[in-house]
Amino acid sequence: MTSRTLLRLISAGAAAAAGIALAVAPALASTGPHDDRGSHGSRTVPVRLLSINDLHGNLEPPSGSSSRILDPDGPLVDADGTLTGIAGGRYSIAGGVAYLATHIKQAQNRNTLLVAAGDLIGASPLISAAYHDEPTLEVLGSLGLDTTSAGNHEFDEGYAELRRLMNGGCHPVDGCSPAGEWQGTGFDFLAANVLKEGTDQYALPPYHVKTINGVKVGFIGLVTATTPTIVTAEGIKGLQFTEEVAAANRASAYLARKGVKAQVVLVHEGDSITPNQSPDACSVNTANAGSRIARELNPQIDLVISGHSHQAYICKTADPAGQDRYYTQGSSFGRVLTQIDLQIDKRTRDVIRSSVKADNKVVTRTVTPDPQVEAQVQTWKTRSAEVADRKLGTITADISNVVNNTSAATTKPETPLGDLIADSQLEAAKAGGAEIALMNPGGIRTSLTYAQKGSEGDGVVTYGEAFEVQPFSNIVQVRTYTGAQLKALLEQQVWTPNPATGAISHRILQVSSSLTYTFDTTKPVGSRVSDIKLNGTPVTDTQSIKIAANNFLMGGGDGFSVFTQSSDTWSGPIDLDAFTAYLSARSPISPSPADRITFVK
Repeated sequence: MTSRTLLRLISAGAAAAAGIALAVAPALASTGPHDDRGSHGSRTVPVRLLSINDLHGNLEPPSGSSSRILDPDGPLVDADGTLTGIAGGRYSIAGGVAYLATHIKQAQNRNTLLVAAGDLIGASPLISAAYHDEPTLEVLGSLGLDTTSAGNHEFDEGYAELRRLMNGGCHPVDGCSPAGEWQGTGFDFLAANVLKEGTDQYALPPYHVKTINGVKVGFIGLVTATTPTIVTAEGIKGLQFTEEVAAANRASAYLARKGVKAQVVLVHEGDSITPNQSPDACSVNTANAGSRIARELNPQIDLVISGHSHQAYICKTADPAGQDRYYTQGSSFGRVLTQIDLQIDKRTRDVIRSSVKADNKVVTRTVTPDPQVEAQVQTWKTRSAEVADRKLGTITADISNVVNNTSAATTKPETPLGDLIADSQLEAAKAGGAEIALMNPGGIRTSLTYAQKGSEGDGVVTYGEAFEVQPFSNIVQVRTYTGAQLKALLEQQVWTPNPATGAISHRILQVSSSLTYTFDTTKPVGSRVSDIKLNGTPVTDTQSIKIAANNFLMGGGDGFSVFTQSSDTWSGPIDLDAFTAYLSARSPISPSPADRITFVK
């Protein structure tokens, strides 16, 4: 039986067709056998929670900087033997689901539940993304995941696709994977703050209840309310994302009325931290959204497990009644397993707050990887290899996406890879009349390197490498704007120095070769952009210009609201297809000088 059977409306058909109405809350039920071993004769029941977050389909051990994590018990040197460069720092090389499985088994006892805080899928490596993240969900089922909150990336391919992954069936376009018809997950993605647009119906189950040793534990799921600004408009079509605290408190009150007093929030929202801290430290910025949620949730909620910001921390805050309440996060990519131990009073059925203990355990690779999970990963790697190893073209040197962000004096926000991707989208969108193309830098995930990563040879770019650069499968679109709107759009770019450190927070669009302009950071916002030229000719305020960009930007993503001021949309290929076609047609490709934006500092 899946956890989906725990949430019923008036009928099972209504649940599938109409969602869960706020006015008709879902019925509670128990899952799993009762097990009183270890608590006989005691007034309390022990519960151990193990949690992960932001796995992003990283089935294989992550590499490079994505593999390292500060670890008080780790070595003083990195895996390659070089010094960490941080005084007193100890690091471990971590992650990989086969290693994660071993750490989970070592931490499990008969009172253990495995839960998660979102972004388990989406923005995934090709081994998972090639088959719409079914490989990751299969492995998570093998690990025994009980439930998870939805994350913003769970909506990358849209609400209907998320429902398919939960319920089963083959992909409507690509069909079945080599494993056959997808059977669905054995767990639900929870979201108490996601409603069907224009209704009071939950789009996803708001909570999950698990009975352990005769007591019920309720898990309430939340996704960041900012999801509409960071996911494509198509991905969240038909959905409404509400404020997190109010939504959780509503679900909490309902659970309490039904006798579920032990309550945990799984929230895909988190905090930034002071860099280079132990995973068990609490160095969060308490002004961030994660801390606000943890403080403001009603006192009935005993614990907050968070995600989204890819940080590791173990923190305490005071709830509105002044009680201590833990909130935690476990880094990303399967590098940390959070262990939380607590006692539930049998009489009150509530968590004894003073009993709660939390620890972030680094998923080191010094253990033996779980053979069953390792075999699953290898199977999916073999299945995806034919796609990943296909050769697309060649480059003559590294084409970098790295921005020097150390000081206002040295930062150059235009990159050779940003130029290349913008050029590829312009080429693909010429059928829609595009004259320039703009690309959001956050959608470019890594650089193209000249040195071979496998056996393809130096300078060869494979499909797998191209996918690592652009994993989101956004659609290239074209709309018509005036010259004045183009200037207003470029003025929405962000350039904010930190006076204390000199570091820069910036969001500068990457541009095709047909567009040049000057960006003067010394001037006030609204008057920074000048000398805009289209193919060398000055742009006037009244002229019409067809601009290509991905559908994330066209939906106003990353705060570029001017994109939404036009609606004459032409839709072209997926951005990755545009990129791969350009690489194939234009090889060999050399890095551009990245001189399309004249940057005044």
